[in-house]
Amino acid sequence: MATLVISKENFEATVSKQGIVMLDWWAAWCGPCRAFAPVYEKASEAHQDITFGKIDTDAQPELSGMFQIRSIPTLMIFRDGILLFEQAGALPGPVLEELIGKVRALNMDEVRQEIEKRKKAQEPQA
Repeated sequence: MATLVISKENFEATVSKQGIVMLDWWAAWCGPCRAFAPVYEKASEAHQDITFGKIDTDAQPELSGMFQIRSIPTLMIFRDGILLFEQAGALPGPVLEELIGKVRALNMDEVRQEIEKRKKAQEPQA
């Protein structure tokens, strides 16, 4: 599957859908971004069931600001609309594959329960 170009117009619809969505925040002038691009593209071809998107930080400064992207490349992974992973820096292919395996293995019911538990813990006590 080819990577999708993500902009502020399609961002929400992309990350909120069911399944795994990976986002690569990058810029054309960024050497590490160019080095990571073939690794990311190879993963997108190997995992047809995952949505792979690319966000050009220069073309999407509003999105970059909303997510406080300070270093690129930055990889984000969403599953079922929940942000599970965010890390700056290019990943080697085997590390990216391992990460994909871990995200696939997550029990999302348990993740949602943990999120609810944390929300309740942060609520003011009466």
